[in-house]
Amino acid sequence: MIAAALLLAAALVAQDAPPMVVVHEDETIRHEPPPHGAIGMSTAYRISDHAPQPRTMEFRKRVLHPGAAIGLHPIAHDEVYYVVSGAGDVTSDGVTQRVTGGMAAYLYEGATVGIRQLGAEPLVLIIAYPVARE
Repeated sequence: MIAAALLLAAALVAQDAPPMVVVHEDETIRHEPPPHGAIGMSTAYRISDHAPQPRTMEFRKRVLHPGAAIGLHPIAHDEVYYVVSGAGDVTSDGVTQRVTGGMAAYLYEGATVGIRQLGAEPLVLIIAYPVARE
């Protein structure tokens, strides 16, 4: 672990990205209300936050607990919600569709989007999108 940290620090000093960063989700876990409305509770895994800059994408896992939702919000980039398990209703620009394990919703730049957990089982999502443009 120390050797990996030293390699990462050396890469950051040199302003070069390392050949790879391996992150275990347990290192990133946070219990918090979901974004965009704080509807219910969730477990967040901000995996890409552990990769040094510069990086061009965000990669996150979020578990929406029963009754939770990522509220409707506009997106300034394409975004993917991949459902690992559970069920939910994903909405994009007023169109709502049911998603379950093994399904992905590809959401387009400029849309207003959100997703709501359904049923007794938590909704486990992988969410990927580009880093915000500056």
